[in-house]
Amino acid sequence: MTPKRFALLTLAAVVPFSWGCSDELTSPPESQDPTGITAQQIAPDLSEAPTAERYLVGFNGKAPKRLAGEVAELGGSVDAVFEKFGVAIVSGIDADGADAIGSVKGVDFVELEPMFEIGLPAAGEVQAADAGVASPSDPTGAFFYQLGWQWHMTAANAEGAWSAGRLGSPDVTVAVLDGGIDYTHLDLQGLVDMNRSANFIGDPDEFYRQIFYPTSEPFVDLQYHGTHVAATIASNAEVGAGVTSMTTLMAVKVCNLFGSCPGAAIFEGFVHAVDNGADVINMSLGGGFYKKDFPGYISVVNRLFNYAKTNGVTVVVSAGNDALDLDHEANLFKTYCDAPHVICVSATGPTSSDDIRFGPFYEVDAPAFYTNYGRSAISVAGPGGNTGGFVWEACSSFSLFYFCEGGNYILGLGGTSMSAPHVSGLAALLVEEYGRNPGRIKAAIQKGADDLGQRGTDPYYGKGRINIGDTVSD
Repeated sequence: MTPKRFALLTLAAVVPFSWGCSDELTSPPESQDPTGITAQQIAPDLSEAPTAERYLVGFNGKAPKRLAGEVAELGGSVDAVFEKFGVAIVSGIDADGADAIGSVKGVDFVELEPMFEIGLPAAGEVQAADAGVASPSDPTGAFFYQLGWQWHMTAANAEGAWSAGRLGSPDVTVAVLDGGIDYTHLDLQGLVDMNRSANFIGDPDEFYRQIFYPTSEPFVDLQYHGTHVAATIASNAEVGAGVTSMTTLMAVKVCNLFGSCPGAAIFEGFVHAVDNGADVINMSLGGGFYKKDFPGYISVVNRLFNYAKTNGVTVVVSAGNDALDLDHEANLFKTYCDAPHVICVSATGPTSSDDIRFGPFYEVDAPAFYTNYGRSAISVAGPGGNTGGFVWEACSSFSLFYFCEGGNYILGLGGTSMSAPHVSGLAALLVEEYGRNPGRIKAAIQKGADDLGQRGTDPYYGKGRINIGDTVSD
């Protein structure tokens, strides 16, 4: 049995992989910076160290008895076995070794794990806020919300929920499968569950963490993407407002600081989130691959997402940023909009503004130029940024790419990575009403959305752009 060795790099010309973030937005001119603080690239010569490849070994029922011994003889190791999903994760073997494993009785498939090589998101300038401006009980007082920068919260009518006292509950947990979270940021202090958070990425992150921040937790965000996503879901509302301000966050680190998300790490992190009580999972990551190249992985993904539904976990995923019509890409498996029982989120945002930070912002509900779309694929749309404005949320104090030390910095990003967490925050509010019921939560989100574009289901908006206030008050 010959393992699939194409990985996702072979598809780069067909499906560029992304966090769900655009690389085409432009930064605002430095002359417009009201604080005098601009983004500083502080990373030294960080040469990328690729994550070691691992293999997915599929089987039916119990893992083959000979598997561990055969792997050991080949100089490798079985890192994890998930019998409920019929898969094991194996490292330390080469292609010949994988062929040998494929001949073991009871093994159904051996595939090189999909490696999602993703481009870093576009970013506006880093900005600092005055500390101590507001509190979680009043998100409208967040420094940058008061300045008018967070058009995305206004567009999604988050204030409608806040004014009704819907600020989230610490009894509801959203797992953020991403590159980690800065748990020290003013907007995130006390919101991250330090016991249930976990890291499924080794080097190069661990290497750089030990050099720069040796006392930090392994799930810390050395980039900035995961912190931004997390603060959109839940924030203490001192620097920037989040959809909620009291929801518990679980950091599940499955992507490294260079933007690589190994398929096996995503799998392990997903299982960890479900088994450790996540009510909602946010996946602002993904890409795609030819179905014929990874049939085993697709079967595992289907089992995995069915497992989440069975356990009452709502899964929100970003649609991607390749401007693809997902309805007409039948040969591709779009991770993770093609997985069962997900809420697949496209992006909207302003097409222009007088000032890309302060606004005023025009046509805030326009489909983002980069967003993937498709009538059968998109569930709803959410604010993600566009040519006229970024989504502004917390910047990691531990970032090796931007100077954000001090925990009072905000960063502008754009992409479906940014739209998905707005929906995850809304889903967290609905868990309070409906409990762990993914189907009912998805239906409520779609019913409460503002019907934009074509009436009913639209290729860009799905059932509409989310309306947080109206949905939780229905």
